[in-house]
Amino acid sequence: MKKAMLTLVFGSAIFLAACGGGKTTTTESAKDVTPNGEEIAMKSCIVCHGGELQGQGNAPALNDVGSRLTEAEILDVINNGRNAMPGGLVKGADAEAVAKWLATQK
Repeated sequence: MKKAMLTLVFGSAIFLAACGGGKTTTTESAKDVTPNGEEIAMKSCIVCHGGELQGQGNAPALNDVGSRLTEAEILDVINNGRNAMPGGLVKGADAEAVAKWLATQK
């Protein structure tokens, strides 16, 4: 009985050692990745501005916002809000990436 128990313990230890312990660089590489403004905008803005950012209800169209506002103005709206839009829905580097991408929409 003791021999079987020892075999089970050592077998489990070897199995667990073989499965774990590898280093992953996912966290490190995730820090270096530039946010994709288009992807973030399509996830964060479509609820109010429409699936193609064409505008709907009280939310204006964003599919041509770059012809009306500069990147800095767009970032200001994202950060501080305007009219019915609350500020801070997207923050930091994500907000900057969205503003940069939206500024190209003309």
